[in-house]
Amino acid sequence: MANAFAVSSVGASLVTMLTNAYPASLRAQFPCEFRLVSTGELAGRERDLDGIVSLVLYRITANEHLRTARRGNTPGDESIPLSVDLHYLLSVWNASAAAEQVIVTWAMQQLHLRPVLDASSLSPEGGWTPGDAIHIVPAELSNEDMMRIWDALEPAYRLSVSYIARVIRVDGPIVPAPQPVVATRFVYGPREEP
Repeated sequence: MANAFAVSSVGASLVTMLTNAYPASLRAQFPCEFRLVSTGELAGRERDLDGIVSLVLYRITANEHLRTARRGNTPGDESIPLSVDLHYLLSVWNASAAAEQVIVTWAMQQLHLRPVLDASSLSPEGGWTPGDAIHIVPAELSNEDMMRIWDALEPAYRLSVSYIARVIRVDGPIVPAPQPVVATRFVYGPREEP
């Protein structure tokens, strides 16, 4: 389980993995830079993104399988981690159709071959433990959903593919163990008359 930097750590780790794996032969023919981009950075900056493969986190959701894993509020319960899924949009910003198609195909192939980021491939600021692993799975978006995302982002549509990174488990605060109750309400003995 990780800390509050876990979400940014996943995005940075994906960008690092793709950057390091991009082969020199493709880099010479189709130069590009893999970059984690915020939705705010996209607004009105289409020209600045030429030659970029952007990874945009457009949505964070509570993991559908672990969101109801809360325990009762009884003393001694440990802190329950927040379990979230990260929804990414991978887009290629290039004027060349060949570059756009080759780069997105290569990136999809890499995420298909390496669908798991373990603690050794995640950036350390997330506070990952050795047992942590993030699964990267393709996400199905309808044409309508894809167009709504691009309408909200403002730049013109670019060839894109969506992925979900799951499950990011963010540790809650450490709850100290409760003190034992030391109190009495009853006294045994002869009954006193008023």
